[in-house]
Amino acid sequence: MRRRSSFGWMELAIGILLIILGIVAICWPQDTLKGIVMLYGVIAVLTGIVDIVFYVRFDRFTGFGPIVSLISGVLSVMVGFMLLVYPDVGARALSILFPLWFMAHCISRLAHLPFIRQEAGNGYYHFILIANIIGMALAVLMLFQPVFSYFSLGLIIGIYLILLGIDSVVLGVSNVGAG
Repeated sequence: MRRRSSFGWMELAIGILLIILGIVAICWPQDTLKGIVMLYGVIAVLTGIVDIVFYVRFDRFTGFGPIVSLISGVLSVMVGFMLLVYPDVGARALSILFPLWFMAHCISRLAHLPFIRQEAGNGYYHFILIANIIGMALAVLMLFQPVFSYFSLGLIIGIYLILLGIDSVVLGVSNVGAG
């Protein structure tokens, strides 16, 4: 049986990349937000095309295609093009949806705290606890102040990426998962 090294190279590399992306996001927050919207637009177009191709291929082999796949594909392509053509509208929508995702992610991380304390110790436990409590407070603030969310989202994304990067670096150099 192959043993895992106590040094997680992949976690360390991901952590360093996340820290670099966080610094870039802090330096150019509005460009970061538009870049994320454009990325979502490209992904939506590609996903829509895949759904449409799936529908066509399935229809050719069986005589009927899953109409949900066709509708989903067309809507994804339309939304993707809308995001690519009007990134400001996408940024506004993202400023409403991001706090919900942010809150769900923080709740998920807080639910893992007993395991983290048991496996990684108190220092890492307290770091995750404090980071996610701050994340919850930011999510609530963004939900109740969408204007704050719109103008600070790039900055918040940058800070969060740096925190995730630090989390990954710490996880990469710790003995969590070694066995």
